[in-house]
Amino acid sequence: MRKFIKAIVVVILSIIVAFSAYAVISGRTYLFEAVWYNFADIDDYKIFSNNTVVTGEPQPWVISTGYNRNPLPVALKKMLEELETVAVLAIRNDSVLYEFYWDGYSDSTLSGSFSMAKSITSLLVGAALKEGKIKSLEEPAGNYLREFKTGEKAKLRIIDLLTMSSGSNWDESYANPFSVTTELYYGHNIYKTATGVSIIHQPGTLHEYKSGDTQLLGLILEKATGKSLSAYASEKLWQPMGAEHAALWSTDRIGGSEKAYCCFNSNARDFARLGKLMLDSGRWKGNEIIPLDYFHQSVKPCMIPDATGKPCTYYGYQWWIVPSRPEIFYARGILGQYVIVIPSKKTIIVRLGKKRSDRRIDNAPAEVDALIRWGMSF
Repeated sequence: MRKFIKAIVVVILSIIVAFSAYAVISGRTYLFEAVWYNFADIDDYKIFSNNTVVTGEPQPWVISTGYNRNPLPVALKKMLEELETVAVLAIRNDSVLYEFYWDGYSDSTLSGSFSMAKSITSLLVGAALKEGKIKSLEEPAGNYLREFKTGEKAKLRIIDLLTMSSGSNWDESYANPFSVTTELYYGHNIYKTATGVSIIHQPGTLHEYKSGDTQLLGLILEKATGKSLSAYASEKLWQPMGAEHAALWSTDRIGGSEKAYCCFNSNARDFARLGKLMLDSGRWKGNEIIPLDYFHQSVKPCMIPDATGKPCTYYGYQWWIVPSRPEIFYARGILGQYVIVIPSKKTIIVRLGKKRSDRRIDNAPAEVDALIRWGMSF
């Protein structure tokens, strides 16, 4: 028995040594963090460096006279609790109508956005377009990133990144620790990772969801504005919208770049402001934040063929669209983070949590449909 245990120990140590040697020699030292933390979580801002998205004069939400008058529908509550929801918020007619929290979370608790940050990055592109920092969405990425000035990469335009149709060889794999997406999440050189792609399809001809596309948008914004994403988000979003709490945007290292495709950390009430901005067609209290045409294109299906060969009816400029109800659009994160906008009801629903359903309805996790049906009942 002792010999057997000793042999097992030797094998395990050998694997550890081999893995460590590979990580160091290959330069993939992010693998240590990927293996240690194993799976992404909604409070990963605690393990990353972060830049602060500062706010200005707070503009608190009005509380509806019908605030929490009714409990959540039984079936919806059961679904949300099974999916380890930590926050659900409903805004109607600019007032907080419903608000529920679990697991010690509150209206000021930070929680990760995951890919809802893609929608935030899209808003910042719109803001940069409005003030002329970006001259046109038809501009080549190479106007801002030297790695895209020649060869097939020179064909890539900003609009191709917005519509997830870059044609790059990006591997959008979350479970594989060796994937470029894992490297982008845990690594410490976002610029090198994001710009290291090759173009294998004609840009603008194939819609394929890729976090790398959004990260390139983030790098373009840095070059175009001369500011960090956090500073620009503060100037164009958090301060004008009167966010009540500062947000944190995780970076690849101290003094490095923000993870434009994910990792914007805020609370349900302040995330809802993004929905309010879009409900009002890119304006905040009458002040235009993004151009009106940019807003319309953001929530209009891009119609670029996806892997099925059919036109994409569910994605615009980094915003998701409900195919059977195309007037409804939403921001979406991998663990079931949502900001859902229902214009006909003047309603915004925010859901934050730790899991999402594996069942799909209308190309979205089942809880999106359940939340929309709830919102339509108001």
